[in-house]
Amino acid sequence: MKDGFAATGPAEERRCAGMQAEILQSIADVTVSIAKASTGKTGRAFVLAREAEAGAIEKAACAGKTETHRCQVIGFYQGGRFGLYTYRKYPDVRLVLAPEYATAFFGGDPDNFNFPRYDLDFSFIRLYEADHAAATPTHLTWSTQAPKAGEPVFVAGNPGSTQRLLTADQLETLRSLSLPWTLIRLSELRGRLIEMSSQGPEAKRVADHALFGVENSIKAQFGQFQALNAPGFISARRAADQALKLKAKAGTEDPWREIAAVQPAYAALFYRNDFLERRGGGGSELYAYARTLVRGAEERRKPGAERLPEYADARLPLLEKQLLDARPIEPMLERLYLEFWLLKMRERLTVDAPEVRAILGRESPEELALALSKSKLGDPALRKRLWDGGQAAIDASDDPLIRFVIRTDAAARAVRRDWETRITGPTERAQERLATLRFKVLGASVYPDATFSLRLSYGAVEGWTEGDRKIEPFTRFKGLYERATGKPPFDLAPRWVAAQSRLNPETVFDISSSNDIIGGNSGSPLIDSKGQVVGAVFDGNIHSLGGSYGYDPALNRTVSASTAAITEALLKVYGQPELVRELTMP
Repeated sequence: MKDGFAATGPAEERRCAGMQAEILQSIADVTVSIAKASTGKTGRAFVLAREAEAGAIEKAACAGKTETHRCQVIGFYQGGRFGLYTYRKYPDVRLVLAPEYATAFFGGDPDNFNFPRYDLDFSFIRLYEADHAAATPTHLTWSTQAPKAGEPVFVAGNPGSTQRLLTADQLETLRSLSLPWTLIRLSELRGRLIEMSSQGPEAKRVADHALFGVENSIKAQFGQFQALNAPGFISARRAADQALKLKAKAGTEDPWREIAAVQPAYAALFYRNDFLERRGGGGSELYAYARTLVRGAEERRKPGAERLPEYADARLPLLEKQLLDARPIEPMLERLYLEFWLLKMRERLTVDAPEVRAILGRESPEELALALSKSKLGDPALRKRLWDGGQAAIDASDDPLIRFVIRTDAAARAVRRDWETRITGPTERAQERLATLRFKVLGASVYPDATFSLRLSYGAVEGWTEGDRKIEPFTRFKGLYERATGKPPFDLAPRWVAAQSRLNPETVFDISSSNDIIGGNSGSPLIDSKGQVVGAVFDGNIHSLGGSYGYDPALNRTVSASTAAITEALLKVYGQPELVRELTMP
């Protein structure tokens, strides 16, 4: 974090715990199979039928090649289409180089989602196969030159989630319930992390990484909240819903009304589902390990079609890797997450809620969090023994978190079943029919919402106009030194201070482009018309946060670190000529 990392050779490259790189090889349409499996079913039965069929398709597609491939069924258009994606996987991923935190996140939260920007947010990893560097002959080529203003550029990446096809009623629920709660919860968590970081250098080291994630989320969620509160936004979506209904000549078929009818149940179950199932543990990695181990022991004894989808045979290899890889656990952060989760659960659900009584018993949130944070599940050898030992090992364990999950998981499973029966099932069934009506009118001309799957975006290198001010599409090295104050978050790493005279002040640093991206695209290559990598996407501007619900070509912008800047920094700041040679060789 302070000094960065650079391996001097293959022996020093460090394995990245829990990380798996994947290269997409094929896509097959499996919509008919999924639709057939769920025909005539409603509620939770509809959800389970879809999940079981998806699991069976994945298992069959990857049969005999699970060591080298991963197969995944992905839904599009809110369940109107399904694709089977087959990936070549590389579980052995090693870090080659990463810059200092002060360089990768120069400007901190004040500059986040803004432009001009002066972050050199990049790193290099290497894929390994059978303990040797993997051969990837179809790799993209590296450009040492920045693109010109107005040039076409493309982004290939995995955007996480957008909600551009939601109905007006679903957007109203987000605006009135989900987003306000998320902002309140994250804002209080941010305060606790700031207080923790003031307790000394080690506490600051532990808290700062978590704080970055929370502050990033607050800004993103607030941007979405503002977009939904823009005058006329939701009323325009409601008018569009009505226009589509008329064009499709839906008649008595009204999936919009069915989705609207689900919203009261969504609100009634929201907090219970959020605390017990969706965000169980409040971000504690130890809790996540415990739940995976306890549920895994139970689920793996069932036939594949009856399991929770995350424990389907085709999904177990990646789950096992994430569970068993060695990675650092920070006890003080674990305690903070658990305590905050339990406190907010008691506050929101109330002391008298059966779930709260079942979870807390006669203990206070502070006492229980302290006891649970003493779990030994940070030891990967223990996790492996419990995973391999199955139900017998789980039953015999005296680990406090294992015992806690055993005692409380029935309540979490119950609310999950209720949610799938009353919310997920009716919603997905209605959305499937809505997608059919949409295809009837618009065909496939409407872009499907992001689903963490590979998408391509086209755009151009360009800035935008902010009020009466024109924002240029480039920043340059000279601007970095003009912006630096020597005080966080505008302080430079010592090696950057020393290198100033060696760097070309006109080298393009960061780039603004009109590509359509969203959270999850970080790390995507920015590619020019020749197929060369000219940047690494790491952010968007403040207007891109509304991209969850729509794309505005006049304002939404992608922000990338220039490969020209990365190349110059590797040569003149980090002393890595061999890495540059490797990047630029044919």
